[in-house]
Amino acid sequence: MIAYVIRRLASLALVMALVGVFVFMLLHLAPGDPAAIIAGDNATPAQIAAIRNHLGLDDTLPVQFVRWSSAVLSGDLGVSIFSDTPVVTLIHQRLEPTISLTLATLVFSVPVALLLGVLAAWKAGSLIDRLSMAFSVAGFSAPAFVVGYMMIYVFAVRLNWLPVQGYASIGQGLGDWARHIVLPALTLGLAYVALIARITRATMLDVLAEDYIRTAKAKGVAPGAMLLKHALRNGGVPIVTVIGIGVALLIGGVVITETVFNIPGIGRLVVDAVSKRDYPIIQGVSLVFSAVYAIINLVVDLSYTLIDPRITY
Repeated sequence: MIAYVIRRLASLALVMALVGVFVFMLLHLAPGDPAAIIAGDNATPAQIAAIRNHLGLDDTLPVQFVRWSSAVLSGDLGVSIFSDTPVVTLIHQRLEPTISLTLATLVFSVPVALLLGVLAAWKAGSLIDRLSMAFSVAGFSAPAFVVGYMMIYVFAVRLNWLPVQGYASIGQGLGDWARHIVLPALTLGLAYVALIARITRATMLDVLAEDYIRTAKAKGVAPGAMLLKHALRNGGVPIVTVIGIGVALLIGGVVITETVFNIPGIGRLVVDAVSKRDYPIIQGVSLVFSAVYAIINLVVDLSYTLIDPRITY
């Protein structure tokens, strides 16, 4: 077990090193002179030179990378070009809405997806199965911004049940927070539910065809115990894997969803930074998102040992 954990931690360190190189190169892979792009079309040579000096672009790439990576390892993600605010501070200011949206989406998506997948496999070929899979196909096919605007039109504009846009901090009251977060969470979670439900159904169909499941049925094991204790747990590895992989959908979907619902989270911060070509923010947020995704994948890998201890070997 210890050797397995060490191997996974070493893999995480290697992945983050490669991500760091890519994130650093974002500034230099952009076509043209980054300083001129940031300065704009009407900038004078003096202004462009000042930006180059501010970003340290006159140094060689190895020198720039060593300086940048040293700062990142010390917790410094740079300073915004336009607001002159540390990127760490900007991310901290926008963290609560994004975490709230992500956690609300996970709390809604995972149980619903597992329930749909298990029911579809148990009632394979029935109306329940066909409806569940039709919902999954529709959910995975519909773009997040289309789903979001449909949710706003139906539940906020027509029915007037929920706010159209905006975010209420959880400190302002749980009820107000929930009213503002429910539509974005449903929008973001639809594709996630579809993905997990389809994989759960496919995995459960394979497990339910095994001999030990037929033996459990012959012994009179209750359907609930058979599905949850015997089938779902034995098919847990691919399901947990797709739950972890689906986090990438959430990370990408947060940007779109926060824009549609005007939520002042990290996704909106990225959109604003891209529109202004504020590269330090883009680099910092990309690094943070990559680190979060890598850590979640590490947790998923380690959870395999709880499901099937043979994986450590």
